[in-house]
Amino acid sequence: MEDTTKKSLLFKEFPPVTTAEWEQRIMEDLKGADYEKNLVWKTREGVSVKPYYRKEDLAGLGYLDQNPESFPFVRGNRKSGNHWYIRQDMKVSDLKRANEKALDILMKGIDSLGFVLDEEKNYTKEDLDLLLKNIFAEMVEINFHCGKNAVSLMQSHYDMIQRYNRDFQKIHGSLGYDPLGNLVYRGKYYLSEERDFKTCAELIRISANLPHFAVITVHGNHFHNSGATIVQELAFAMLQGAEYLTRLTEQGLSASLVAPKMKFTFAIGSNYFMEMAKVRAARLLWAHIVKAYGISRDDIARMSLHAVTSRWNKSVYDPFVNLLRTTTEGMSAIIAGVDSLTLRPFNEFHEDPDDFSERIARNQQLLLKEESYLDKVADPAAGTYYIETLTDSIAAEAWKLFLEMDAQGGFSEAFKKGLIQGKISESAGKRDMDIASRKEVILGVNQYPNFTEKITKILREESLKPAELADPEAFAAPLKPYRGAMAFERLRYQTDRFALKNKRPAAFMFTFGSLGMRIARSQFSRNFFACAGFETIDNHGFSTVEEGIAAALESKAEIVVICSADEEYPVIAPQIFEGLKDHAIVVVAGYPKDHLDELRAKGIEHFIHVRSNVLEELEKFLGLAGVK
Repeated sequence: MEDTTKKSLLFKEFPPVTTAEWEQRIMEDLKGADYEKNLVWKTREGVSVKPYYRKEDLAGLGYLDQNPESFPFVRGNRKSGNHWYIRQDMKVSDLKRANEKALDILMKGIDSLGFVLDEEKNYTKEDLDLLLKNIFAEMVEINFHCGKNAVSLMQSHYDMIQRYNRDFQKIHGSLGYDPLGNLVYRGKYYLSEERDFKTCAELIRISANLPHFAVITVHGNHFHNSGATIVQELAFAMLQGAEYLTRLTEQGLSASLVAPKMKFTFAIGSNYFMEMAKVRAARLLWAHIVKAYGISRDDIARMSLHAVTSRWNKSVYDPFVNLLRTTTEGMSAIIAGVDSLTLRPFNEFHEDPDDFSERIARNQQLLLKEESYLDKVADPAAGTYYIETLTDSIAAEAWKLFLEMDAQGGFSEAFKKGLIQGKISESAGKRDMDIASRKEVILGVNQYPNFTEKITKILREESLKPAELADPEAFAAPLKPYRGAMAFERLRYQTDRFALKNKRPAAFMFTFGSLGMRIARSQFSRNFFACAGFETIDNHGFSTVEEGIAAALESKAEIVVICSADEEYPVIAPQIFEGLKDHAIVVVAGYPKDHLDELRAKGIEHFIHVRSNVLEELEKFLGLAGVK
């Protein structure tokens, strides 16, 4: 018989600790410091994240007792396990070659194909026969990204499924028809507002016998990749979804028919737990929105959700870091229970992906599935105090924004008025400023760059500037997708191009005095200037100012950075400045506030420190160094 006495005694050694006791201990450790300022994280989404969470934080969350595959589907769409489709997208320019590639990658672990088609082309039955030759539609999820000719494409696909006598219940996939998405990126509808929504209705009628094939796609990733917050991406996607439901039910279609014909695509960024919570909150919000249209069955409110890794946070410099980013992003999406997932190749932001980068992107998902077993457990995040609270908080903030924009007449009207663009522009501007000042770090770009990395080939023009997708007939201001790293990368690329025909500008570290301070400030300064492609010359430390001046002059560096302690600057900085001012730009590392007036009075005007706007300072120094 099992001895329960020992267990009882063991647990008595660990009495429960109340929240009040935790708070008391925290206040003692803070020693009078402000609790909110030091321990509560304020996110850009308007969510306050506490330093710890306990069971009582879950009080009032009504969905916690629901199982997976149950309304409101916070816990996912599958009762057991966590299967997701591993999807790879490909641009289709040559139908035969696209078919050959599709058959090849299907043998390498992919079970979902995304064909990015020419939006202007009208694809015939013969075209589709060639594109999908030998692809068994009952075994593979087939997705199309198309444009204004969606009806003929859908009809051809449906006819092919009938011709080959496929089981309608086993056909999975989507048609990425999205007139509201076209409005977002191009500033106009495909044809016209009225015709596009009639097309949506026609697509639903054609595909009515295909219960698992969506014909309308809501692209939340459009907002994300233009600088939106998680809350904005979620709220505006829900607003689009609600508008499709309203417009199509007004045409006589039932919500029970329309809702399952919609798929949502969200971008997944690097904020690991917040992105998990976003996906879970999306299912919660959509379920309640659909329920409000008087659906007959709860399962109609289940969201079909595709995820794709973010473009916004990826880099051209140090691109292999993108592999780390997409791996954690993929984990966020999978643990949250997405239905399908695309991991972008690490190098697609500056060149066409090759076999190697596409293979790595596939294998990242295969590793997460086959070796990390992330497909075995449904909703592993369930019940975690932190993620459940985040889910509720994000859903609440997104709902507030949803209602605010809905009061303006819905998505189309709010977008035509520029209200949605204004919200996103404000958020993107704040985030750009955080990157410029290093409050937000993009590894290898604005912090810890690879000092030896140089780009010598000519990059595609669109790699380093926001996308200009506006239609000539646009009647609304479109969003411009971009990457947060672009501003820094343009500076560094400018230096790399300059260095092909000229001497690369250099920054010389004039290390002197206090060992700890000179090392710390030298490391800071080298990182600082390397972000713009400067060659950085470090030194172990000079025994005299004269020795350092001689070495600086010999280096012929355009910039000399004095790296020492604040209290030493009043003595050494003027001497160094006088010895080098006619030969180099002299910069002081740090912000010696007690000595600033004195140093400036002697001609020293350049200071770099942790509060600097790094981007602006580097632009200035490149100009002073003659880099054009």
